[in-house]
Order: sequence, then structure tokens, then C-alpha cells
Amino acid sequence: MSELLEVIKKRNPHEPEFHQAAEEVISSIKPVLDNKPIYRKHKILERLLEPERQISFGVNWMDDEGEIHVNRGYRIQMNSAIGPYKGGLRFHPTVYPGILKFLAFEQIFKNALTGLPMGGAKGGSDFDPKGKSDNEVMRFCQNFYLELHRHIGHRIDIPAGDIGVGGREIGYMFGAYKKISNEFTGVLTGKGVGWGGSLLRTEATGYGLIYFTENMLNHIGDSIEGKTCLVSGSGNVAQFAVEKLLHMKAKPVTVSDSSGFIYDDEGIDKEKLAFIKELKNIKRGRIKEYADKYPSAVYTENKGDESSNALWDIKADCAFPCATQNEINAKDAQHLIDNGIMLIAEGANMPLDNEAVNLVLDSDIIYSPGKASNAGGVATSGIEMIQNFMGSYWSKKQVDEKLKEIMTEIHQNCLLAAEEHGHKNNYLVGANIFGFTKVANAMIAQGII
Repeated sequence: MSELLEVIKKRNPHEPEFHQAAEEVISSIKPVLDNKPIYRKHKILERLLEPERQISFGVNWMDDEGEIHVNRGYRIQMNSAIGPYKGGLRFHPTVYPGILKFLAFEQIFKNALTGLPMGGAKGGSDFDPKGKSDNEVMRFCQNFYLELHRHIGHRIDIPAGDIGVGGREIGYMFGAYKKISNEFTGVLTGKGVGWGGSLLRTEATGYGLIYFTENMLNHIGDSIEGKTCLVSGSGNVAQFAVEKLLHMKAKPVTVSDSSGFIYDDEGIDKEKLAFIKELKNIKRGRIKEYADKYPSAVYTENKGDESSNALWDIKADCAFPCATQNEINAKDAQHLIDNGIMLIAEGANMPLDNEAVNLVLDSDIIYSPGKASNAGGVATSGIEMIQNFMGSYWSKKQVDEKLKEIMTEIHQNCLLAAEEHGHKNNYLVGANIFGFTKVANAMIAQGII
């Protein structure tokens, strides 16, 4: 297994996020590879770690001043053994193939866990929508889609949104798709509810995270009610995780953005959450303004040179990292352990680095990886995809019930897979083994091609 990891590093140099994701999966699925040598014989892991298709293209666009800009666009189609490619598009300056390969690789397992027929993919661009006018974003999205459209389709690859790609960006790309193709099909998910989108899609990742957490706590005879909770991020995932925590009578006390975080000892209530939503979604402001409005909150600036994040050194019961990858390092993890955190459920993709994960797994903390606990977003994307296939429209209650059902099934399947291979109650091992086994069996059935 260590030899395989070295091969991956040599074949994919300067891509630490992809190496990290590969190492996590390689180490955790060893029990199933030992028990079922057919997977080694068919080189399933080696094949999973090589994208089926990598697409790269230039995107030329003009700003409001008439200046021409050039960005890079990508789509990594990782694996399609169990269904058409499915995964988000990310617009952020940090986007490069290594991050997208890591995300696409994780997406294989996440999508398999949902029980829906979806393969794994990811894409995006190093374009930064922050500070751009609506017209500039529209021009970029249209030109990005002019290149992307030849590689996707509603039975081939169905992208969704991710960081930097919300309803506005999906709308502009869908408009370009409709103009080019002269048809109206569900080639993108995350669309507006009035034109093919699904109710609860925006809320789904955050809601699903808390539904999964409730299952974790119920498993040990406990509940989220009354728990003090740390949440990082302030985008959709964090906002709706906080909203669902309030629905379930928990007490969220933090949110953050790239500039810093606020800690509100009195708790973030519905009124304060409404302010966060307006601040981040409409005004596109900074989270510091929360502390300016509410005296109960303390703002801590991120100076960029700290070896740890003070947000994770606040005493609480549960932690929900919902911002970005590798936001929790070993020092942060040790603070969480020392402060008696009982549960960590990942809302972002790979927010704990490998050293932090190992520390947490060796502690008494109940821990869930993002591929399990944040799968609610792609699950609801899959529900939107199914509605588009059928030409139907589900009520909010129907979508919410299906989301709860999917998160409960993911929880059960993680526990069963972990226990079957000698790692009882280890959600990381369970999630990876269940997802791997499902995809591996499909790959074997379809032959070497």
C-alpha cells in the first residue's frame, strides 16, 4: 500500500490535497482488500486513483472596463461505474488540478454512499467571483460554459455548484446551455426552483450534516438538543447547519469567514442568523460586522500567521468544520480533544488534515468524515436530477423526508461496513469501505475497458 502511495505521488507531483485523500482511503480500506483479493487482482484502487478523463481549457472574458482576462477551466471526470458523473463546479483562485482531483476522488465515495446512481467528478476555474459585477460574472460563466458544454450532458455528466458557484452562476451557465443546445433538460443541478430546481437544495448539505449528527448521537443514546456547537464558515453549509441546529434546540456559538471568526457566548439565534444570511448572501460583507451589531459577540481576526485557529480552542460539545479543506491541523485537533469535544462531523470536504484525523481517531471523540456527513448536498442534487429525468416536482416535505432517509441509511451503512471489517463505530473506515465496495463490484462487472 505504501508503494502504491509513492506511485501516486510520482505520477501526480505537487498535488498534496490529492495525495492526502489517496492516503486516507488507501489506509482505511486495507481490511477489505485483505479479505477480498479479487479487488487487488482487478487493480480497483489503482484504477480509481486515475481519472477516466481530465479536461482543461482556457476561458477568455471581458470586464466592465473592456479589459480582457484569461482564466483556466477544468473538469475531472473521475469514475462513472455506478452512474453518470456528478460533482460540483468551484470558482476560486486556489483551484488547480490537484484540488479538483482530490474532490473528484472523494466524490466517488460520497455519491456511492447516497444510494443514488451517480459517478464522481469535480470541476471549476481559478476565476474569483468576489468583487465582480453581475455582468462580469455572467460573461465569465457564459464563456466557461461554451467550453464545458461539449463534455457534459444530462446522462453523461451533471455538474452542480460548489464554492463560488451559487444560484446566480448556475443560472448564467444554464442560460448558455439552453441557447446552445436548444433544449431544456437537467444538465445542471442547483437551478432555481421555478425552472427545474429542487426545493431544499440550498439547505441540503447543512441540514443533512445535522441529520447525520443526530443519528450519531442517537446511536450512543444521546441527542443534539442542548449541545453547544462550534461552526466554521458562513456560506450555505454553515448557515443551514446553524439553522437546523436551532430547529433541533442546540446552541451554535461561532461562524467564520476568511478574515476571522465571531464567538457569541449567548448563542446565534434566529434573528442573528437572519442577519448573517443577509450579510453574506445579499450584502456580501464580512463576518466582523456581526460583532459590530451584537455586543455579545467577540471577533477574532485571522492574521494569517497563526499555527492554529482559536475558533477550535473554545469549549463546546460538538464541532462542525464547514469552511474548507485542511482548516483543522494537529494543534487545533489537540485543542478540541483537551476541551472535551464529544463529536466532530465534517461539513466541508476534508477539513481535518491527516495528522488531525489520526489524533481524533485515537481519542474518545465521535468523528465523521465529510464524504458521509456532508453527503446531503449531492444527495439532493441527485434528487433534483431524478425529478428532471421524470419531469416531476417534489414538495419540500417529500425532499426533506428523502434527505433524512438517505442520511440515516448512510449512517447505518457506515456502521455495518466498519463492524464487518473489525473497526466497530469507525465512520471513516465504514464510509470508505462501503463506497469502495459498491464501486469496485460495478467496475468488475463491467470488465476492463
